[in-house]
Amino acid sequence: VDNWEELRGELLGRGAVLRDRSDAELVLRAYQIWGRECLPHIDGDFALVIWDARRQEAFCARDRMGNKPFYYHWDGKSLAFASELKAILALPWVRQEPNEGMLAEMLAAEWYSRDETLWNGILRLIAAHQMVAGNQGPRLEQYWEPNLWAMLPFRKDEEYIEHYRELLFECVRRSSRSHRPVAIEVSGGLDSSAVFCVAEHLRRSNRLLTHGINGYTLGFTEEEGDASELPYARAVGGYLGLRIHETPPSRMPLSWFAERARSGRQFPGFPNLSMQAGLWQQTVAHGSRVTLGGHGGDQWLEGSRAYYAEALAQVHLRTLYDCLKTDATAFGARQAVSWLIRQGFFPLLPIALQEGLRRLVRRMRGSGTSKACYWLSPRMGEVIRMRRELIPPSHHRRVRSVGQRALLEALYDAYDAQAMEDLDCVSAHCGIEMRYPLDDPKLVQYAFSLPERLRLRGDRTKYIHIQALKNLLPKRILERKSKAEFSIVLREHLDRMQAILTETIPDERSTWVDRDGMARLFRAYRDNPQAGMPKWILWGIYGCHVTYIGDC
Repeated sequence: VDNWEELRGELLGRGAVLRDRSDAELVLRAYQIWGRECLPHIDGDFALVIWDARRQEAFCARDRMGNKPFYYHWDGKSLAFASELKAILALPWVRQEPNEGMLAEMLAAEWYSRDETLWNGILRLIAAHQMVAGNQGPRLEQYWEPNLWAMLPFRKDEEYIEHYRELLFECVRRSSRSHRPVAIEVSGGLDSSAVFCVAEHLRRSNRLLTHGINGYTLGFTEEEGDASELPYARAVGGYLGLRIHETPPSRMPLSWFAERARSGRQFPGFPNLSMQAGLWQQTVAHGSRVTLGGHGGDQWLEGSRAYYAEALAQVHLRTLYDCLKTDATAFGARQAVSWLIRQGFFPLLPIALQEGLRRLVRRMRGSGTSKACYWLSPRMGEVIRMRRELIPPSHHRRVRSVGQRALLEALYDAYDAQAMEDLDCVSAHCGIEMRYPLDDPKLVQYAFSLPERLRLRGDRTKYIHIQALKNLLPKRILERKSKAEFSIVLREHLDRMQAILTETIPDERSTWVDRDGMARLFRAYRDNPQAGMPKWILWGIYGCHVTYIGDC
């Protein structure tokens, strides 16, 4: 519970008797006082179930950002729930039946469902949802979403930046509560470095909720190209006068992923996730149980050229001129005018007209409306086509500003939700609880209220983030524009998997994939190992294969 201080005071003020100082006690007393309306009073990462004997029902909930997993199964009589799939699948009355729809999404690398798993009948409780399970069966309700219509009372950029800085400090402070030293991932990127530097600043002013912090980074070598971020991580450590522990990435053998899929009864994850296992193990060896990460920065602070549409909609001609001038200086006048048309005028057209223009452009280009997943079998191709049709276009959602649509897509991204569950599972098995200050719902709400021009300005993404961190981060980090690319740990496996991917899997999974299509997909990977989606699709197919060994 992140707001334990405020919640404790509120409960005591209402006459609650707290038996201890645990978070579980706070949550239980909150439910006793507010019932199903308790969740707006509780901040933090949680997955919880409370049995209400008076009502003869179970009250279940998952945190706003979905950082803690929650799986459940309802058979009409009983509710089973767990933080891992294997616990539910081990129950004798739960059928181990593959979910064809979710399988098709995984094979196609197109993620749409946020509540399904690879097993029929076993569901995820979606982030920011509560569920009441009683005699009538489970009843779900979304209890939180950012307020799309909230406006900030600021007029100057400096006011936005100062408030963001205060909010960032508070989010890092709240996430640092631990009776042991807190570990912080310091990749050398802007976001994790920001968390580390803010935490150290708080520590020096005795405002951190732990007695110490340690920084950790993955030690890829220079020969490993874009994966190596050591110079940046060292720059952060040098700037603060602190040591950053360098840990070699964990290169798990192929058998490790197969065993994880078999024992966990779930997709084994991607190698660029498991490569952090050694780092987490080192943090545990140093006495930590909590690690802070930088996830959330890309989702909420990257920005888009939607500031053109915002300026036009609000008739802010000075803002429009400033955006055009900044983009023209960075990219040229022609590019700036192109963005004005595509990101300014077009999004403000009626939805029906936008869709008509999109269809016209597709016809002129000779492209169809659907993606061609040539590696899928006819059956799986049909399943994924049906899944696509069930998803309403995001641009139909009514929003206050065009830029909010990209934020909503990030908030409800099905792949990111699954990836974070995989990460939580691996880190928990290492003995670590992951926390993400930049994913704090208060910061997310702030992002939804920000003018788009404060996220992206010219060639600088995360503009407000950078401005707020001046004098806290070394110049090398503030001015960095490159991003690390970790597919090398995936390619090391794929280069030795041609027979599995083009022979074994097509033979054993002919209802899933097409043999010629798999050969074509592998050639696409071999022709350009670093580019595009082929490598990720190939690994996803392998992951499904080992997950279902013995089941289908």
